[in-house]
Amino acid sequence: MTDATTSPADREPLGLSGGLGRGGGITQVPGVQVGHAGDPVGITGCTVVLFPPEGAVAGVDVRGPAPGTRETDLLRPDSRVERIHAILLTGGSAFGLAAAAGVMAYLEEQGIGHYVGVARVPIVPAAVIFDLVVGDPQARPDAAMGYGACQAASGGPVAEGNVGAGTGATIGKLLGMGGMMKGGVGTASVVLESGVTVGALVVVNALGDVYHPELGTKLAGTRDPETGALLDTRAYVRRGVEPNPRAGLNTTLAVVATDARLDKAGAGRVASMAHNGLARTILPVHTMMDGDVVFAASTGDKEASPSTVGAAASQVVAAAIVRAVHAAESLPGIPALRDL
Repeated sequence: MTDATTSPADREPLGLSGGLGRGGGITQVPGVQVGHAGDPVGITGCTVVLFPPEGAVAGVDVRGPAPGTRETDLLRPDSRVERIHAILLTGGSAFGLAAAAGVMAYLEEQGIGHYVGVARVPIVPAAVIFDLVVGDPQARPDAAMGYGACQAASGGPVAEGNVGAGTGATIGKLLGMGGMMKGGVGTASVVLESGVTVGALVVVNALGDVYHPELGTKLAGTRDPETGALLDTRAYVRRGVEPNPRAGLNTTLAVVATDARLDKAGAGRVASMAHNGLARTILPVHTMMDGDVVFAASTGDKEASPSTVGAAASQVVAAAIVRAVHAAESLPGIPALRDL
């Protein structure tokens, strides 16, 4: 890896389908829909990934030591519930988990959920990012916003950048708000030679810097609060520099979906391997100030091993992270990659 900034050629996203006009990213996986809802004034939002009515087999790997999550225990291989019906990624820190109630209400109206004899209970795992320091700290995703994200969901191209849970996402916060840059939502997908599709959707809200995983060049991250020049967060961390407490907490969230047939243990392994995509692009990652979470979901019955799907998942997660910082747009006092 180098710490050089990018040339124009370096700014091209990785050669995978994804995002606006490029195949739909995670929605290239049959049956997967994505919807965003947000508050551009309060600068927060949420993103929902919907699965077919019969649900998806899913797993999770939580590696950030400061996570905010919901229903992740149900994704353990030994838990009784076999399928989930949606995954919610949301801003608002722990307050944003309230948006899951809106997702559940929407799914219940559609007759979707785990049947318990007297009702259907939609299973909606969720995870949060911390964006309270960016906009209005009293503006938080709620049930109405979660419901709205479901209403907006489609299987078409996925909007990227400052949308949904990426509305208030930022990166490079080691030295505080004066040195951060804009993060956001990105998506990518790949079709393997076997015909199996693997897609990812990522919300990039990291403490560390974002690098191009193939070229090794830095795309965005911590800047000098005085000059605006890009700095090397890893070098500061190695010297024992502690994160500025005003920068708040961080977290990168990812959802991987595939039409390969996986059981819950296999989905968990895919989620684990997909974290390699974070490690290839975000440096440092999984710090004490991050709450990184990766979900993996299987919606189909095509043949592929968890190792094969996991290797592809690492690739599409890395690509989605790169796409997120390319698509991000600046906020007042918070520049984006396109501004450099």
